[in-house]
Amino acid sequence: MSSFAGLRLAESALSAARAGMTVTGQNIANQTTTGYTRQRVDQAPVSGPGQTGLWKSGLGIGGGVNVTGVARLGDAVLDARVRDALSTSGFWSARADAAGRAESMLAEPTTAGLAANMNRFWAGWSDLANTPEPAAAQVVLTNAQVLVGQIAAGYEAVAGQWTDLRGQIDRDIADVNAIAGQVATLNGQIREALQSGRNANELIDQRNGLAQQLSTAVGAKGVVESDGTLTLRVDGNALVAGDMSRDLVVSGPREIADTGRIGVAWADRPELAVAIGGGVIGGTISALAPAADGGSLASVAAAYNETASALAAAVNDLHRTGVTSAGTPGGDFFALDASGPAALGLRVIPTGLEQLALAAPGSGSKDTTIADRIGSLGTASTGPSKTWSSFVTGFAVTVAGDLQRADIADMGAVAAVTAQQSNSSVDGDEETINLLTYQTAYQAAARVLTAMDEALDLLINRTGLVGR
Repeated sequence: MSSFAGLRLAESALSAARAGMTVTGQNIANQTTTGYTRQRVDQAPVSGPGQTGLWKSGLGIGGGVNVTGVARLGDAVLDARVRDALSTSGFWSARADAAGRAESMLAEPTTAGLAANMNRFWAGWSDLANTPEPAAAQVVLTNAQVLVGQIAAGYEAVAGQWTDLRGQIDRDIADVNAIAGQVATLNGQIREALQSGRNANELIDQRNGLAQQLSTAVGAKGVVESDGTLTLRVDGNALVAGDMSRDLVVSGPREIADTGRIGVAWADRPELAVAIGGGVIGGTISALAPAADGGSLASVAAAYNETASALAAAVNDLHRTGVTSAGTPGGDFFALDASGPAALGLRVIPTGLEQLALAAPGSGSKDTTIADRIGSLGTASTGPSKTWSSFVTGFAVTVAGDLQRADIADMGAVAAVTAQQSNSSVDGDEETINLLTYQTAYQAAARVLTAMDEALDLLINRTGLVGR
């Protein structure tokens, strides 16, 4: 071993300790940085120089230490688990939020709900049957107008929510396309950095954060390739591959009354549908699906239409069988415009007591049999009130199920993120210990360098001076 080899050995120890302190400082500086993954210096011992010959030539001492790189202490399995959990959580959260908002607009079971107003409407007919006077008739007509207005307002409210969410899908897809482009750009930078031997850890952290956003939005699933790039797939096809990304486009109805289903496809192949089964966009599309496909908002709108139709049919069928106080055959009580949604086409025809057919034919002008029969529709097993109450009950069960699944998915996402952070986040205490370790190592290496220098000084400057 050369006399000067000790200097090189000590110098390598100084470089390794200095690199360790620098990386530890980077960790401490980013202790509160969102998405940052802690790093460590990778070191490898330098073997001693090779020796040849038949005879043993003395000790073979290593040549120090090499810093081989800076490792990012993340876990690809935990990262993938987080993306999957965020996809599921995003889906059920979006669906539960849409259903929950619709349920809150129903205001059931409260005095402001449709069921309570229908009960007041039926009670008004019963009161009119007992006291067939103009004041009681006006109460019936006023209650009818309120009922018609509430049905229309309820439908318009859920239709407005549907339209807002439909516009949100367009905006979310535009964001997905932009983020996918950013991931592709980072893929290219990471691949170039790794191939040239540079550190790409911070770039990987940025890419992971964007990949999690894509998983939350569209349920993208990712795989890290051998060249360091991350391939993200939606419905089995690549959204991002290498430094290239593909855009998504949305098609389908723009209003709740329109027919058809909202669809997503590739911009370069619009005929190829993309089934979004996860993420916020998938959950929103599910909530906006037609009622036959389990769409929560369309189900509410359909219930309003069905209730309006059932109300008009039930009341009109009885009202037409009666006669007014003047003996005129009764006509329709409700008019229903068939050109649009039934909930918006319902209106009240009579304007006063004289137009109400309260009596059965041939029973005299004071008879109120028909009014009593209309009042009893509130308790009929197949009446409008039953139609509405059955929907409200079933919808409440659906919303509760969506909320429960959303809570479970959220807990799963929290658990996945917690596991990821426990592995990759910076611990201040640990970094402090590491800093002290590297500092001590640096001081020891410096002491080795000083000892070697003193030994060489003695050898060079004092050898041969004895006796002078």
